[in-house]
Amino acid sequence: MAADYGTRMATTAGVTRGTVTTQVERPDRWWLEPVAIVSVLGLFVLYSAWAGLVNAHYYSEPYLSPFYSPCITSSCPHVTFGVPFVGDWWGFSPAVFIVGFPLVFRLTCYYYRRSYYRAFFWAPPACTVPDARAKYAGETRFPFILQNLHRYTWYLAVPIWAILTYDAVLAFIFPTPDHTGFRLGVGLGSLIMLANVAFIGLYTFSCHSCRYLCGGYLDRFRGAPIRYRLWNTVNRLNTRHGLFAWLSLFSVGLTDLYIRIVSMGWLVDPRIVF
Repeated sequence: MAADYGTRMATTAGVTRGTVTTQVERPDRWWLEPVAIVSVLGLFVLYSAWAGLVNAHYYSEPYLSPFYSPCITSSCPHVTFGVPFVGDWWGFSPAVFIVGFPLVFRLTCYYYRRSYYRAFFWAPPACTVPDARAKYAGETRFPFILQNLHRYTWYLAVPIWAILTYDAVLAFIFPTPDHTGFRLGVGLGSLIMLANVAFIGLYTFSCHSCRYLCGGYLDRFRGAPIRYRLWNTVNRLNTRHGLFAWLSLFSVGLTDLYIRIVSMGWLVDPRIVF
């Protein structure tokens, strides 16, 4: 009986000692999750690449697409800091300068790593399903060893979130009809941009790296009550980090899409101006 049990355990999901087979004994539709992740992430990558390179319809006063913020070239219809950092010599999309910062933060995120390792690399695609690769090196080889830089990419993500929050505040300030002054108001775009920075903020500050910086590296919290409260708050947020990752991903894409549609004149932004 013990020998039979050991044999079954050694061959679970088609995996025998020293051999990886394609046999899968799971009767459920385990492949739905990796297929869904491939579809969603794949479409997001394609859309964001197109939106970032097209260099048009990313601003409709007072709304600026998050893919182009901060806008720092002289060709920007709205220069984020008032003075462009890049002159007329740059003939490409201004999004090229800043898209790498949030992209690297997401690519190295622990949750996203789990998701795209399973979906794109099948390493492994699901529990008790064989890994697609015969050998597993983890993150010990290039380029995956660069994933260990995730903690430092958090320092880049926080300023980006702060700038997007500034853009969301500006989204409640509308020009007068003669463009000689400004008035406070609220539009559908204002609410969409506000929701976007809320989701990005929840995703950024529920990060494992943020939890570590708030006190996760301490052996004890005695004598550090403020650090404990911060760590405990981030801990509660961290339990929903995966949810915030998806919500912020969708919100970024939908915010850009809405601003693009308004800028192209396909939709009139409903708003109330005081």
